[in-house]
Amino acid sequence: MGPVTAGVLQLLALTGALALVHIPLGTYMARVYSSQRHLRVERWIYKGIGADPDTEMRWPAYLRGVLVFSLAGVLLLYALQRLQGVLPGSLGFASIDPDQAFNTAVSFVTNTNWQSYYGEQAMGHVVQTAGLAVQNFVSAAVGMAVAVALVRGFAGSRSGELGNFWADLVRGVVRILVPLAFVAAIVLVACGVIQNFSGVHTVGQFTGGSQEWNGGAVASQEAIKELGTNGGGYFNANSAHPFENPTPFSNLFEIFLILVIPFALTRTFGVMVGSVRQGYAILAAMGTIWLGFVSLMMWAEFSHQGPAFELANGAMEGKEVRFGIGGSSLFAVSTTLTSTGAVDSFHSSFTGLGGGITLLGMMLGEIAPGGVGSGLYGMLVMAVIAVFIAGLMVGRTPEYLGKKIGTREIKQAALYILVTPALVLVLTAAAMALPTPGHSMTNSGAHGFSEILYVYTSASNNNGSAFAGLNADTQWFNTTLGIAMLLGRFVPMIFVPALAGSLARQTPVPVTAGTLRTGKPLFAGLLVGAVLIITGLTYFPALALGPLAEGLA
Repeated sequence: MGPVTAGVLQLLALTGALALVHIPLGTYMARVYSSQRHLRVERWIYKGIGADPDTEMRWPAYLRGVLVFSLAGVLLLYALQRLQGVLPGSLGFASIDPDQAFNTAVSFVTNTNWQSYYGEQAMGHVVQTAGLAVQNFVSAAVGMAVAVALVRGFAGSRSGELGNFWADLVRGVVRILVPLAFVAAIVLVACGVIQNFSGVHTVGQFTGGSQEWNGGAVASQEAIKELGTNGGGYFNANSAHPFENPTPFSNLFEIFLILVIPFALTRTFGVMVGSVRQGYAILAAMGTIWLGFVSLMMWAEFSHQGPAFELANGAMEGKEVRFGIGGSSLFAVSTTLTSTGAVDSFHSSFTGLGGGITLLGMMLGEIAPGGVGSGLYGMLVMAVIAVFIAGLMVGRTPEYLGKKIGTREIKQAALYILVTPALVLVLTAAAMALPTPGHSMTNSGAHGFSEILYVYTSASNNNGSAFAGLNADTQWFNTTLGIAMLLGRFVPMIFVPALAGSLARQTPVPVTAGTLRTGKPLFAGLLVGAVLIITGLTYFPALALGPLAEGLA
């Protein structure tokens, strides 16, 4: 079997698996967030944190819950890292420096999971398990809660109420993420991913030498790292490390975990608003972009000419021979079109155009299918923009799901999509203009510029993957990337509950002959076009200086 055929078969198997679980998982999540019943363990948690899960919240209260909880997470994780040297299970590692502790705390709380350190040489068991792994669960649950609040805004009528943040947070963890991660961890252990606290002893097959590796709860963290579109790994090589991702099957399974909840949330959206066709329209837009990017990536990595490429059947530099170009392309596209920072290959070693595809995936806003929760609410914001554009084209007041899109709503949507590009472009320009950040670059020219552009695109979009080749463990990058992650996560998030509250206060308008049918393929196509055009207009000059210049050279 040729490598191209193998790549296509992996794509077909992955698509089939996602289709198989789409309806049951999406419907189950809709029931979870619509239920009036509280499990016993959930009641214990509510009592412990002093929350009343039955109190309905308007958008300011909902947003306060998000921000207060996230701030507490940053402070706790920062303290754990600064105290690591005196904690049990530290494996002899010292406490983390202030700038790196700030960067890492912000990174995991914002669901970015960017790492400027070697995991196996810096973090002990307590920080890894009680700090980072816990944030992998709760940061994902926060994104899901905000997405559900926006869905309730579309489904609500004149109440202005969006549910209860604490109930949504706890249910997301207890009823969705923990059970799925438990099953996924068992599968990964069966594939050969390690799960211990005693270390690993390896013997070289060819050299006869031996090595001692730190162990850890790798399989359990790997499961939630992918399932929650987080990305931080136990080891510096991340999902290219054989202890995290040992076989081609585990590689495909991890890609499945990355995509399964974001795609299934479109079904949750359709069920909660009372029209599954609306969910299928959003799914079609997400799926079209994802399949298009996978196809482009495989073409870019397989088709390059030259003796080295021909001997390797494509651009194999920086890729694991266990996964090949097909598995690496699937992983790279899926991780950059979601907010997952996990990588199973060296993105800096991709072809110029291949590296540009990973950049463009993040620049779209990671909405195809995007992060857990953040992908859905990002795509719904783009849907608001799309119906506004359609309204301008036909001279009608735009409506979406029976809610009028007026001045307030379009301003909130516009502010949402402007924050991240501003962070990316301003910080990239500053890093290129100042002398100190340039010392971290290992490449010059277009590729060196792509390194800087990639790192700020990854941080501002809360992705967390690295182009590599850039020494980001400096005070400049730890600080500016931490700020980019904070602002990139929470400033756009402010506008989502605000938009939801504005929509929830409205009375749905009846469907008329002039209403745009947003559950049709025509709207899905319009949505894809709006996403690509807005992103292209925003980022094309920067892409032209970096990956496009390199790819066309």
